Order: sequence, then structure tokens, then C-alpha cells
Amino acid sequence: MRYFCLMEQLRSYADERLIGGCIHCGGAAQTRDHDPSRILLDEPYPENLPCIPSCATCNAGFSLDEEYLACLVECVLRGSVEAVQRPKVKRVLRDRPLLAKRLTQARSVASDGTVIFAVEDDRVNSVVLKLARGHAAFEFSEPQYEAPNHIHCIPLMSLDTDTHKTFETSPPPRRSVWPEVGSRAMQRLLLPNGWVQNSNWLDVQRGRYRYFVLGEDIVLVRFVLSEYLACEVIWER
Repeated sequence: MRYFCLMEQLRSYADERLIGGCIHCGGAAQTRDHDPSRILLDEPYPENLPCIPSCATCNAGFSLDEEYLACLVECVLRGSVEAVQRPKVKRVLRDRPLLAKRLTQARSVASDGTVIFAVEDDRVNSVVLKLARGHAAFEFSEPQYEAPNHIHCIPLMSLDTDTHKTFETSPPPRRSVWPEVGSRAMQRLLLPNGWVQNSNWLDVQRGRYRYFVLGEDIVLVRFVLSEYLACEVIWER
């Protein structure tokens, strides 16, 4: 069984100096970046959409790759560029004909009739890492500037039963180190019927995006896009 917890508007009371700037590069944080990006969600957007500090360069620098990933996932789910129904993705494909052409050329059909899309892994991994850094910073009030020890994404349907169960319901590790005092992760830990006690997953938008973050000797971030793409990023401390 999988448990969900709806996003709550929790204010972070952690020391603001822990995140001194952009959570991606450490530079001056001129903007607030939505995490997850709105291109990955449907309108109307959730009221409690997480925001994290970002410099203008990093904020803008991920946009094209985020559009690529959102369009790729929808094209895979529908089987072709022409069959896309999600309004936001349809608009992107209409306004960016080169992206639509690129995804059309990436599509092929196997001998058994299976539709396959060649994936630009670097672009996908760039977005996955960006999202994971944002979730870790938002929940723990700690930036993760280093390269992760592990980054992986795979369609949920490709997981065997045991692996899927572990991904969905693996219990949090025993905490030898608690999160930063005042951080959202600490508040969720202490809430009645709290996140750690009864629910691993924070549901940003049902059916579109969910995630959870754990920290002890490692920082572990898992999230799922459109109930299709399962992603996991790990930093070892």
C-alpha cells in the first residue's frame, strides 16, 4: 500500500544562513524557482507549490531541458507527438516546432509493435538532478552542491514487483541524525500523524507529481512524474 500526504504550507524556521544563495551553484539568489517546475504540473497549480532560491542564470538555464522532459514523458505515454492531449504540452510542441521534430525523429517502432523513444539522457538527468536538489533544500534547508553518488530514472512499469514495492513503500531509515532544527523535514517528523510516521510521499499534484526526501547518513530523494517516470537521487554524507 502507498500512502500520500498532501502538501502543507510549512514555513521553514531553520537558520537561513544554511542556504546562502542559489541551491544549484551557490551564487547570489536573485529569483525563487518552483520545484517541481510548473511545466511538469497542470493548471490550476497547487497553492503550496514549493519554491527555492536560485540565481537568474540557473533558473533560466534548465527551462529548455524541463520542456523536453515534460514533452518526452507525454509523447511516450501517448505513443506519438501527434497524439499528445495534455494542453500545456500541446502548446509547447506547437510553439517549438524543432522540439516536436526532434521527438518525432526519436520515435521508432520495434518488430513486435512496441513504440520506442530514444532518450537524450543528459537532458533528463539534468532536470532530475535539479529537482532533487530543490526538494532536498526545501525540506532540509541544506543545499547539495556536490555531484550525487547515484542518479537513476526508469519507467514505473519497468520495475519488477519487488523493486516497485521497495521504491513505493520502503520505510525511512532509523534517524541517527535529526534534520536541521526548524526545517520542514523536522516539522513533518514531529507533526501528529506525520510524514515520517504514516506517509512517505508528499503529493504535489495527484497523478502528476509526488516526492519524498529522507536524510541520515545519506540524502535520498525519490519522485514520480505523471505516474510514469520513477526517479531516485542519492548523496552520501
